[in-house]
Amino acid sequence: MELAVVSGKGGTGKSSVTAAFATAGERLVVADCDVEAANLFLLFNPEHDTEQVYIGGYSAVVDNALCTVCGMCESYCRFDAITRVDGKIIISERSCEGCFFCSRICPVDAITMVPGDRSRMYSGSFRNGRMVYGRLAPGEENSGKLVNMVRNKAKRVAKDHGMNIILLDGPPGIGCPVISTVTGVDKVIIVTEPTMSGLGDMKRVHEVARKFTGDIGVIINKYDLNEAMTDSIEGWCIAQGNALLGRLPYDRRVTEAMISGKSVNEMFPGAKISIILNKIWNKLTANE
Repeated sequence: MELAVVSGKGGTGKSSVTAAFATAGERLVVADCDVEAANLFLLFNPEHDTEQVYIGGYSAVVDNALCTVCGMCESYCRFDAITRVDGKIIISERSCEGCFFCSRICPVDAITMVPGDRSRMYSGSFRNGRMVYGRLAPGEENSGKLVNMVRNKAKRVAKDHGMNIILLDGPPGIGCPVISTVTGVDKVIIVTEPTMSGLGDMKRVHEVARKFTGDIGVIINKYDLNEAMTDSIEGWCIAQGNALLGRLPYDRRVTEAMISGKSVNEMFPGAKISIILNKIWNKLTANE
């Protein structure tokens, strides 16, 4: 069973909820699919047994010893990545989109395409099972493909170690990596907060998620900061046919636990929020 925890915006507590689920008792595979800002590895400190290079794209590099400075590449580049400085062709790594066009039209083959090989995917063990995560290097692209790579690895790890549950910590928003995270999962869990922006962004990610699964649940984090808005969110969930999985109270101990490198239910098992999180997790995995 694959469960994906997502949110329409950052800062809702999605990763805190995922961390609590990952340490709720049952051994599982947890995959951090927020490859542009992976952070669960900071909390779980996994022992890596595999590291794999991810090629997210290519960038053009010019050999000035071969270049005749004909200017053809500069005139045809649609991304304004190529300029002429002091009689030399300069290609901006930041502006280059890796389209290969300049390398194909260069009459003297002075331009080559270099793969972006700074991104990585890691796999290993943590205190409650196995963990897989990707780290997309700054400026590199195709985060959705790296998410897919992480998910495929997580499935292989789960099969190899006889684990039935894969827990995905998805990125915020509604972009390509979110779509790659929720495609084909058994259930999507949306974590939101009782604010106008929380409600609006929850609606957006719900619209994306329902195109890939009909099984969607909602958790309202810090519900007691605005109970009127919490009631509005709950009403919307009922109207959409989504299960309200639970309301989590605001609790400073969540932050205290994360500073200590633990989830809240590890460090404060008797806290109200820990008890609620454990009950939600037990309900989600009741049939496994």
